[in-house]
Amino acid sequence: MFARVTALAAERFVHAAFAWIHANPKTILDWQAEVSSIPAPPFGEKARSEWMVERFREAGLEQVETDTVGNVLGFLPAPHLNAESTGPVVVISAHLDTVFPAGTVLRPVVRRVNGPGGSADRLEVPGASDNGAGIVGMLAIAYALAAVGAQLPVPLVFLGNVGEEGEGDLRGVRHFYAQSRLAGRVAAHIVLDGAGCDGAVTQALGSRRFRVTVKGPGGHSFTDAGRPNPIAALASALAEVSELRLPHEPRTTLNLGTIHGGTSVNSIPESAAAAVDFRSTSSEELVRLEVALYRAVEDAVERANTRAEKARGELGFEIERIGNRPAARLPEESALLVTLRAVDRHLGLATSLRLGSTDANLPLSRGVPALSMGAGGDGGGAHTLAEWYEDRNREIALRRILLLALAMVEWASED
Repeated sequence: MFARVTALAAERFVHAAFAWIHANPKTILDWQAEVSSIPAPPFGEKARSEWMVERFREAGLEQVETDTVGNVLGFLPAPHLNAESTGPVVVISAHLDTVFPAGTVLRPVVRRVNGPGGSADRLEVPGASDNGAGIVGMLAIAYALAAVGAQLPVPLVFLGNVGEEGEGDLRGVRHFYAQSRLAGRVAAHIVLDGAGCDGAVTQALGSRRFRVTVKGPGGHSFTDAGRPNPIAALASALAEVSELRLPHEPRTTLNLGTIHGGTSVNSIPESAAAAVDFRSTSSEELVRLEVALYRAVEDAVERANTRAEKARGELGFEIERIGNRPAARLPEESALLVTLRAVDRHLGLATSLRLGSTDANLPLSRGVPALSMGAGGDGGGAHTLAEWYEDRNREIALRRILLLALAMVEWASED
């Protein structure tokens, strides 16, 4: 595979694509500032999807389309294959959404900074790195290859997907693999997410998230004393869940994220709700924790109802799953991972394999070779209003992505 990568890197059109990347750092940063100024809260990505459509068309991608959930697709076709063919495709994707709610102030600021690695342009705005970096990294690859008239043996699909963050629950890639005519043709899927130039997420951290709601008749704290209290029952259940034994291997965690309910200090609440997050590298552990959650809530509600005066009403509960990311791993012998190591060796980079929760979870769980990687540069303050991105070392990361994608296109054509 190393010989394949070395030969590919010597191709004239690859050198031309590298030259386009080298000549356009300001253009790429301008895209990043522009897209980061467009709100894209969970389930509110429409404006950013429209921006992506325009950029894909300007790049020269073909058959640009927006699907029913807001994913934007564009194609760099092979001369003898197109979107309607039945042969393999390779996907490069980046999620369009951010964690920030509607109304968040988005005013990009770009300034020059100096650091140990030299000077760089620094972009300061929520979402600058996650996933402004991934979005413009994908665009740079599309523009570079289209600009040099790259002739590919199988099509390269560019996917700007919605719904990666939070309660989006991977809905964009989930829809792609459930509904797209391309889903069964994907030979490899490269996810661009955030900054960095040497890491790759190859082990998908699974998670299950739940909203637990306990409801009752409510009432006045004195005149209706004796009625069961939803907050008390919910708190009892959560206390039990917090004491669950968690294994160190496979790595497993739980978090009680939010709890709310009631209207005043002298009112028995009518409802109380909490959000619970379980994460593990093991699907079996996630199932165990889900069962334990149901048992704890059911027992707590039953205890509250048993103690209460029956004539004054009973509590009921509902547990809604609000997130389900599957756990999976890219095999060491996978052609995608072998190729990444060869690309990194060629570029003089170390390959740091990591665990994470990304869009790659979904294809990996379906047996599709996939990984998530940074699109270069440095970033910090992710998921905060103080998020920033510096474009130092972006160029080598984009070369890395381009070589990996082209090598996988060649591999897919021969498989």
